[in-house]
Amino acid sequence: MLSWALTFLVIALVAGALGFGGLAGASVGIAKICFFVFLVLFVVSLIIPRFRATP
Repeated sequence: MLSWALTFLVIALVAGALGFGGLAGASVGIAKICFFVFLVLFVVSLIIPRFRATP
């Protein structure tokens, strides 16, 4: 998930440098969504083991 966010960020940077504003904006939006989904899943994966019962 994080690699997808980085990939879309690189696409946005290249598109922005070449003057494709619409494509760059869309790629940044997708990168933000992927990053925040990754961040939420990471925090959840840190919290869940604390609530599990130990045998």
